Amino acid sequence: MTTDGRVAAGRTVTGKWRSGYHCSVRAGSFTIEVDEPVGVGGTDLGPQPTDLFLASVASCFLMALSHAARKREIELSDLSVDVTGGYDGQRFSAIHVRARVGVPEAELDQLVRAAERVCYVTNTLRGGVELTTEAIAVEH
Repeated sequence: MTTDGRVAAGRTVTGKWRSGYHCSVRAGSFTIEVDEPVGVGGTDLGPQPTDLFLASVASCFLMALSHAARKREIELSDLSVDVTGGYDGQRFSAIHVRARVGVPEAELDQLVRAAERVCYVTNTLRGGVELTTEAIAVEH
């Protein structure tokens, strides 16, 4: 964090409210529609924020496993993960990543440990993160 309270150089995504719970989030050259399910008042026009959060964990850990295998010249015959978040009120109290990795058992532990070292999302969750909010009134 900089001395004026801003986050130092990194990544930024931009969200825009559409209506109800529906919003669009611009991430790089992609736009992601985000909403809540109909059962909780949304219009189901996209995944809900908590699913996107878990998707970030899943995709980052998959990429980390793939990267670690490639660096070690290990050929993957299969690779998938399930990520489950356990709710505790308005937050996840636990997140479980279950990876299915098509490698010999003898190489599995070393590969997973290497992936854990390079996965930005799981490293952020393990280390904690300073979260700040700021709001600016926009006049009409």
